Amino acid sequence: MVPPKSYYACQSCGHQSAKWLGRCPECGTWNSLVEETALAPRRQGWEGLPSAAKAQPLVKVEQAKKSAIQIGISELDRALGGGIVPGGVTLVGGDPGIGKSTLLLQALAGLSEREGIIALYVSGEESVTQTKLRADRLGLSPVNLYVLAETNLEAIFAQVDKVKPKVMVIDSVQTIYSSALDSPPGSISQVRETTARIIQLAKLATISTFLIGHVTKDGSLAGPRALEHLVDTVLYFEGEPGSSYRILRVAKNRFGPTDEIGVFEMGEAGLVCVADPSLLFLSERAANVPGSAVVPVLKGTRPVLLEIQALASSAAFGMPRRTALGVDANRVSMIMAVLDRRVGLNLAGTDLFVNVAGGVRIDEPAADLGIAAALASSLRNKPVEGGTVTFGEVGLTGEIRAIRRAELRIREAVKLGFTRCVLPVANEKEVGKLSDAQLVGARTLAQALEICLA
Repeated sequence: MVPPKSYYACQSCGHQSAKWLGRCPECGTWNSLVEETALAPRRQGWEGLPSAAKAQPLVKVEQAKKSAIQIGISELDRALGGGIVPGGVTLVGGDPGIGKSTLLLQALAGLSEREGIIALYVSGEESVTQTKLRADRLGLSPVNLYVLAETNLEAIFAQVDKVKPKVMVIDSVQTIYSSALDSPPGSISQVRETTARIIQLAKLATISTFLIGHVTKDGSLAGPRALEHLVDTVLYFEGEPGSSYRILRVAKNRFGPTDEIGVFEMGEAGLVCVADPSLLFLSERAANVPGSAVVPVLKGTRPVLLEIQALASSAAFGMPRRTALGVDANRVSMIMAVLDRRVGLNLAGTDLFVNVAGGVRIDEPAADLGIAAALASSLRNKPVEGGTVTFGEVGLTGEIRAIRRAELRIREAVKLGFTRCVLPVANEKEVGKLSDAQLVGARTLAQALEICLA
């Protein structure tokens, strides 16, 4: 019998090499190549699963009777695009102890109680007793929720065939191993093999599946990036150290928007949804302080008000520092160049820092005017007038360009007590006059800053 061939695989990116290397040539990680055995080719389908599928005309495919099932946790339903899809696979990542297992245990309990759905929670890191202790602490006692402490993939499939769940959680995918491979659990070969087989099971048996994944030191999901391409949805669970608030960020979603967020608060009874994130992010904002501006941004279908902070100080060394957190550093550099060239603000010899309070990231150009207003406010040591929000895209010639869904942003600002909005002229004409807000249109960045800092 010919022994199976082996290779060296990077445990960070999945790069394969015929020989051992001290540093991965693909991602640059040191001491990450581990010897693994090549998987023998399969002539048939996965064990226990049908291998044949027939092609059929698209017009004859029966439409699903119910596209999405609401979990009952509003912020999680929002992040998933309305709920779970039968057969959909969701990959959830986050730092240890952030609340991934707690959130999904609450989700399964809610589904089994409200919808009567049979759910299966597979724990590869905790015993059944430990999972029961967590459920008791959260006050959960669902009848249709089954718990399994197992790491062998074939044993898990046997229990799935016996229980026949409609929703399943694998906690975590790095602990599951297949007997068909000699590689240890958590290796690239095992993660890739087990994930592919779980996904095929979910599609064929229409089981909505959540996979909990470990994260690396830089916060990205551990294992090859191919896992993110295999699954339908990728969620990142984030939180600031020492804070009880958690943010569920969507990185990929085949069934909904990809820029949605869910906000939770960790309490004694588990994770609780935050109904008004805008109020949360602005709760600690200091009034009449230079270097602060409020911008309404869209996270999926929901407008959220965020505070952009800027700080200008004299450079201690010859090269000024430019630091941006929560926003694209290249876009901030562009706005600084426009401020220097078109507005006449002297930025040479000044350290400039930009931050989005609350740990949320802004990815749309609507925040350009707010970034510029915060920078100008700090440079001139003059606060933005109270009760003012601002939004608009800044062009290289200094013009203020219109952005989408302006009325929705304005209504969110009015709901939180803001009385004035500085916005592009095109959006002012489009929205018209709102009874509860004063709209001030601006054509250029210089004109908008004069209004904000008047």
